[in-house]
Amino acid sequence: MIVRALAAVLGSPPVPQGSWEREATFASAAALRGTGEPPEETAKETAERLAGRLRAVPGVGRVDVRPNGFLVIAVTEPEDVLADVPPAEPAPREALLPATGTGPWPDFPRTWDNPGFAVRYAYARAEAVRRWARDLGVATGAGVRPGRLDGPYDRAVLRVLAELPSRRESRDPAWPVYLERLAAAYHDAFEHAAPIPRGDEEPSDVHAARVRLGEAVRAVLATGLRELGVTPPREI
Repeated sequence: MIVRALAAVLGSPPVPQGSWEREATFASAAALRGTGEPPEETAKETAERLAGRLRAVPGVGRVDVRPNGFLVIAVTEPEDVLADVPPAEPAPREALLPATGTGPWPDFPRTWDNPGFAVRYAYARAEAVRRWARDLGVATGAGVRPGRLDGPYDRAVLRVLAELPSRRESRDPAWPVYLERLAAAYHDAFEHAAPIPRGDEEPSDVHAARVRLGEAVRAVLATGLRELGVTPPREI
């Protein structure tokens, strides 16, 4: 819930910046917009005041105030953004029927050259991981330790997920581009940071954390696809 905690101080969700491979940071222009308390404050003074409040938020490691008044906030546990992802809403009854459209993408070709295929396939992969994890005995639920998501591919997915709160408050969330980027990051993670045990490998905390990551990806893709009038693959 780190993004919600930051937004409570800033008045709106901050935007993630950088790759997050080494450090997870957010940027905010809240001080430039002003907060009205007190109204005579300069942007720099507002930024300093907000920085003081942000430093008291659990999970915030560092807050820098730029000369122009921008705030850069480093968080110590980037996996906390998973708690900011709402679960996917149950599909309405009509969504159980075949979809009548494919949103902004063509249905064919069903290859990597079609970004719509990549998005739908990412959803299908995340859905499959849930089933495979259950069959292979990978732990899920409250005991999962998402702090194990410290590899570059896992971090890349967290970085894209962290954009969701600010996009949802935007007049134009740009769902197609966002879903394409999330799908690309998840495919990379799926290929290079296995979410389930391979061969004789035993289930571990890392696998459990990656299954949790996949659940968040699945929920966001489902929401975004429905926003675009596309039925998520397994619900057709």
